[in-house]
Amino acid sequence: MRLSRKGRFAVTAMMNLALNHSKGPMTLTELTHDQGISLSYLEQIFANLRSKGLVGGVRGPGGGYCLARPASEITIADIVTAIEENAPITNPDSIATLYHSDRSPIHAMWNDFSRDLYRFMNSVTLADCVARYRTKTRRVQSETALVRPAEYAA
Repeated sequence: MRLSRKGRFAVTAMMNLALNHSKGPMTLTELTHDQGISLSYLEQIFANLRSKGLVGGVRGPGGGYCLARPASEITIADIVTAIEENAPITNPDSIATLYHSDRSPIHAMWNDFSRDLYRFMNSVTLADCVARYRTKTRRVQSETALVRPAEYAA
């Protein structure tokens, strides 16, 4: 199962806000540049994120968007649910009605899978994702620092 494009953009935008938290608010223009999507599409995403209390806006010079809560208090499920409210994967209450488990073992399996996926997304915070990203970035930087072109090798 895959996250929708809108859900992936929302998670990526929230990651950008978390990664750049110390620099202050980010404009949607900065975020569109980072993600390569249209401003109007990102505005729709941020309207949902703001209505769910995940981001806050700062007006005026130097304004933009920032996380409304600490990254450690925002789960991936929070983000995806804000964007895809009616998707069964984001609404554990609707899972049982979508896949009637009394029909067959296959439906029961999909119920279990959807619940497990939601629980997993609900257990991963934005801070966890930022920490993992930074660890991977440091690893890649240290690996590329060790690689030298042949002409520089002694």
